[in-house]
Amino acid sequence: MGKNSGVAKASTSKPRIRAAQYVRMSTDFQTYSIDNQKDAILAYADIMGYDIVATYQDAGKSGLKIRNRPGLQRLLADVEARRVDFETVIVYDVSRWGRFQNIDESASYEYRCQIAGVRIEYCAEQFVNDGSIGSDVLKAIKRSMAAEHSRMLSQKVFIGQCRLIRMGFWQGGIPGLGLRRLLLDQAGQPKGILARYEYKNLQTDRIILVPGPPEEIAVVRLIFNQFVKARKTQLEIARLLNRRGIVTDLNRAWKRESVHHIITCEKYIGHNVWNRGSSKLRRKWIRNPPDQWARKDDAFEAIVDKKLFSRAQAMVKASTALMSKDQMLAVLSKLLDRRGKLTRAIIDAAPECPPAARYTARFGDLLRAYAMIGHTPRRDFTWLEANKRLRAIRAGIIKDLVIAIENAGGQAMHDTENDLVHLNGGVTVAIAIARCQATFHGYPRWVTGTKPKPVADVSVLIRMNPLNETIRDYLIAPTNEIKYREVGMAANNGARLDSFLFASLGPLVALAEHTSISELC
Repeated sequence: MGKNSGVAKASTSKPRIRAAQYVRMSTDFQTYSIDNQKDAILAYADIMGYDIVATYQDAGKSGLKIRNRPGLQRLLADVEARRVDFETVIVYDVSRWGRFQNIDESASYEYRCQIAGVRIEYCAEQFVNDGSIGSDVLKAIKRSMAAEHSRMLSQKVFIGQCRLIRMGFWQGGIPGLGLRRLLLDQAGQPKGILARYEYKNLQTDRIILVPGPPEEIAVVRLIFNQFVKARKTQLEIARLLNRRGIVTDLNRAWKRESVHHIITCEKYIGHNVWNRGSSKLRRKWIRNPPDQWARKDDAFEAIVDKKLFSRAQAMVKASTALMSKDQMLAVLSKLLDRRGKLTRAIIDAAPECPPAARYTARFGDLLRAYAMIGHTPRRDFTWLEANKRLRAIRAGIIKDLVIAIENAGGQAMHDTENDLVHLNGGVTVAIAIARCQATFHGYPRWVTGTKPKPVADVSVLIRMNPLNETIRDYLIAPTNEIKYREVGMAANNGARLDSFLFASLGPLVALAEHTSISELC
């Protein structure tokens, strides 16, 4: 009798529901950790009779923008492509789904899951996400609270940073040529000089700026003396430093802009100035008016004489006074009459003329400014427009490739910092446009450019047709099989290279199902 009862009980037991979990943590040192969220979700799943069969995770990711959250992007792609074998996604609470500043954005991502047949459940909220009026109202309130929390936290952090600036502490950023960051403990005692890419590991520590190596200080003072006393232009100073083999603090050649930054930076006279520009809550970066700057004068030891610095600011202000567009065009026209031609270098070297970068900012590009004064450059600059078109084609191919790989069941992410596409978290792909050019004898040749840095596992070269308006074909191969030459590729580069030539990106999409590049070898 007992045995029969057991069989009957097993046959009527309710089948367990397959579920996925989505977890997110804003920073790596939060107590609101990934593990805590997973424990709470597991306990909730056990009570509800769910089996966790998939995990989507964004560790150390802000909840303000979806573009920096590959875990959520992958979840949405899998759900909408019907590649999932679960019915629901469990999230700790509404804020873990995201602190989007527009609450409609948060709702749209949940709605996309719902119309694909996957519901979202929040295990730590006091309401059931069942689509009822009550739950929808509470959810909207929670979303507003999550967005407001980010705004309030941003404001609190900003106020705290302003307070530390006014106390004389450095609030992040590269110290600059001739300066170094000194780490202080809670009592204000020095702990040591921080090297580049070294940061404090205790919240109670503070940082100030101190004079750096004497040879760097000498370069900074040379720049001010050449500008103020020798009356050299910023471009002339940059060329002088380059001729002497002197590099910037970033180990780069000098430009007019890098000289201008040093001449106008108050930290060289010991002033701590912060919040000149901002991009709060991941919005567009803007310049702030001086009355919004946080500052502390004489916070650090000066390495440039203050009178010399003041004279430099007066000279900069006189040479870069804000002009209207008509005034800018007038001085540009006079410069053309005097020199007979115009180039970026000529404009930058003319003290009475705003820098070329300002013309680009005000008119869109230099060619447009040239056209407005009736000047046609001797050199053909149509390649600039072609480059814009080719960059747009390349960006579109990368976007389509990422989507195609995800639809094929793989994982893909465009690393914008290194400009590489990552497949399945392992294989890296570099994508380049090969512009078609004719040789002296009329034969087509494709310029591939320089070797990408860092070097990718796989390279994709997009060969354009002769007018560089449409794609001819693709070259897909392990990077070590491709010889990057400035002269580029001919129509036929040998049997081995041609064996990797394909008419589409299909083989690369197929590669997403694997974790190595053996399919291409």
